[in-house]
Amino acid sequence: MAEFTAKDVMKLREQTGAGMMDCKRALVDADGDFEKAGELLRERGIAKAAKRASKVAAEGIVCALVEGKSGVLVEVNCESDFVSKGGKFHSVVEAIAKHILATKPADVATLLSSDMGGGKTVDAFVSEQTGVIGEKISVRRFTVYETNGFLETYIHMGGTMGVMLDFNCAETDATKELAHNLALHTAFTKPSYLKVEDVSAETIEKEKAIMLQEVLNDEKNANKPEKVIANIVEGKVKKFYEENCLLEQKFIKDDKVTVKQLIAQTAKEAGTPVELARFVFYVMGEGIEKKAEDLSEEVAKQVEAMKK
Repeated sequence: MAEFTAKDVMKLREQTGAGMMDCKRALVDADGDFEKAGELLRERGIAKAAKRASKVAAEGIVCALVEGKSGVLVEVNCESDFVSKGGKFHSVVEAIAKHILATKPADVATLLSSDMGGGKTVDAFVSEQTGVIGEKISVRRFTVYETNGFLETYIHMGGTMGVMLDFNCAETDATKELAHNLALHTAFTKPSYLKVEDVSAETIEKEKAIMLQEVLNDEKNANKPEKVIANIVEGKVKKFYEENCLLEQKFIKDDKVTVKQLIAQTAKEAGTPVELARFVFYVMGEGIEKKAEDLSEEVAKQVEAMKK
């Protein structure tokens, strides 16, 4: 059997919301396979079926910048909450965002090696600012959109989360209001896909297998015919789409309409086609674990550093 540690059990508990013993049992049954253990918990109806909470431990901000028909959403990390709220750090992030829009690099590696002016690379600029601010700064990720319509962005709580939506339509009062509302909606619901067609066949088959096992494990379904079981699973698939696909979600300000229906209503009232082409959102620090240290140890380290 593959080995796993108490830390693995704790991580599985944080991601699924299941109890410690349930997580330990799942890891044993999955032969230490972390992903399989999560699936077993879902099949047993112990873990949350749709979304898994991610421990957010890193600091920094998500920043959005739009200039004309181009926009960028970028996450830059630092070490402390204090620095992330400071003006100097925000200026660094804004400078990086402007450079991304100007050069449109393919990825972070290309960005860091690009010339920021005066023969200085972005990597050198970041290292320089690390020295000025006194904390490690790192560019984690970014997304650039170029649109034929207009872009809408939303930054939550000073940079704890950011959203960027690309609307392939004319920018009017009606579409701007729609865009603002859907940016807030996206920040709240955190969808995984734009539309049903974006969900791969592989993903759906995997979900169906988990759903089927979950249904079969429920004693209430013990004597139900196969056709009934299949209908229950199809109902769960429908719910999966409604929870995870932005256009299928119920609008947070009016749950009588879906996002798709809201867009259609706006188009009809405005007398012009309206299309939400794509979206992206970042939750600052999502998936990054920062080493936790005892407070007294941290203070002792700082005191020792001051003596040197």
